[in-house]
Amino acid sequence: MKKFSTAALILALGSASASWAATDAAKLISSRCSFLPNAPDQHKVVRGDTLWDISGKFLNYPWCWPQVWGMNRDQIRNPHWIYPGQIVYFDRAAGRLRLGKPTGDGGIPTERLHPQVRVEGLGQDAIPAIPAHLIEPFLSQPLVVEEDELQDTARIIAAQEGRVVIGKGDKAYVRGDLKGNTSFQVFRPSKPLKDPVTREVIGYEAAYLGTAKLQRAAKADDEAHIFTVTNVKEEISIGDRLLPMPPTPILSYVPHPPEQPVDARIVSIYGGVAQAGQNQIVSINRGKSQGIDVGTVLELYQAGTTIADPTDNKNPVKLPDERYGSLFIFRVFNNISYGLIMQVTDTVRVGDIAKSPE
Repeated sequence: MKKFSTAALILALGSASASWAATDAAKLISSRCSFLPNAPDQHKVVRGDTLWDISGKFLNYPWCWPQVWGMNRDQIRNPHWIYPGQIVYFDRAAGRLRLGKPTGDGGIPTERLHPQVRVEGLGQDAIPAIPAHLIEPFLSQPLVVEEDELQDTARIIAAQEGRVVIGKGDKAYVRGDLKGNTSFQVFRPSKPLKDPVTREVIGYEAAYLGTAKLQRAAKADDEAHIFTVTNVKEEISIGDRLLPMPPTPILSYVPHPPEQPVDARIVSIYGGVAQAGQNQIVSINRGKSQGIDVGTVLELYQAGTTIADPTDNKNPVKLPDERYGSLFIFRVFNNISYGLIMQVTDTVRVGDIAKSPE
């Protein structure tokens, strides 16, 4: 299968240590985090670029970007921004990347700039870490919940004119504590997520159905709230649950390997399909409880099969696991995380391995 060059992803860059020498960089950058032999001298950042794509022009593995910038763990957790018009320079003598402004003569600027804090507009003009059209729907949906977690939430108890299916613009009558909120997302508990190894249910994926807005709050405990359905993704009906609309997230992620070794498995492929490819969403059986956080990068492997040894019939032998791509984690729950598939050379299947970069 053709090796894809990813159409998007990650990084928001923090301050790099100005005192880094070439020897220090060489110690930090492993053979895996090495530069491409044909890496360009510079790249001018333009609108439409993604940080993962830019890093892929210089590095064998784009997720190594924070290392060649010399970002420490605090800087990774508090990333900053990179903007169109800036130039990424490959300082070959120091073995590192630098960020600067054009000099007019095409050379490396005398004043070398590093990624800096820029607060205006919360980075609205910054180069995106992950393309909104790929991950935005998944930042608030689907929702992974524990068993019975939605039982005490507000719920739809009736529809306008006794309808069974509620569509966009229809009224819905809701009962439950709104906790002062007026805008809600509508969910339905559905798919149990099972650990491919233990076969235990580790969570439930609540299907996102649409959005609803409060029109008139109940005036008594035995009265229903009146809502209007403002958007529909799937059919909404009696019994579906309402959760407050979450705040708009800031898309600013920096790729990094997990702090502790991770050996995860693909739990599901979003959409219920059997196989996935580039830029599709999958879930894994590891989350906050196992040290996964937003920005974690894992490598994808197909498990090697166990075969009979023709030279030793008594002792079968397992073939090595085969690496075929990367996974970037962008949403994390206690025991489950969602990731975007990156740079795959084969199809992704439920049960495949996702583990720490070696």
